[in-house]
Amino acid sequence: MLTAESLVAGYGEMQILHGVSLELAAGEIVTIIGPNGCGKSTLLKTLAGLLRPKAGTIKLKGIDITLAPTRDRLRSGLGYVPQVRNVFATMSVEENLRMGLFAVPGSVKERQAVVREILPNLADYWTATAGKLSGGQQQVVALGRALMAGPSVLLLDEPSAGLSPKATDEVFQHIREISHRQGVGVLLVEQNAHKALEISDRCYILAEGKNQIDGSAESIMNNPVVGKIYLGAHAEAV
Repeated sequence: MLTAESLVAGYGEMQILHGVSLELAAGEIVTIIGPNGCGKSTLLKTLAGLLRPKAGTIKLKGIDITLAPTRDRLRSGLGYVPQVRNVFATMSVEENLRMGLFAVPGSVKERQAVVREILPNLADYWTATAGKLSGGQQQVVALGRALMAGPSVLLLDEPSAGLSPKATDEVFQHIREISHRQGVGVLLVEQNAHKALEISDRCYILAEGKNQIDGSAESIMNNPVVGKIYLGAHAEAV
């Protein structure tokens, strides 16, 4: 569904990614973890088209989108929810969802009905002003807005940032259902590695802008060396 090969990217003269590669299948949840500054968010921004890579390729459904504008990527089925939730604070929840079709043509009422079925909690605050919602509710609104365009791939940057444990559990449950029920491939950057791995199929670990380790989520969680270095576990190295 989504592949990246040997991506090199950064900001101006500062190179952050040094040849990162990954792949994501339909209906799969893949988590990216690693220390701060390793390039996780930079990778998502590059995949979304907000940064242009200096080298490497990105393909969506087998089509090269390496140099495609962000709007074209949205139209091709790539959704992106940044770390800062960026809800339109003065708009209602319903109006926020309408903005999800700004770059992608479609029937507002039909898409809203689909999204409300996927995220039934939206009905509880459908007419509320988005800026007055809790952090968890705003995250659900951001997910709903991204789903309005009917993406086949969803990029999520730190969806649990600033959320309570209860809200985090609810957001991750929504992510699991979006992937499994809708067949959406989800690429997830998350500091709460344990929670993310619990719902994930596979995991990539980045360090210093490079691929370090990858494998099934279960194998990553059960690896004592990985646990000690990357997950904060107090396991002895083997």
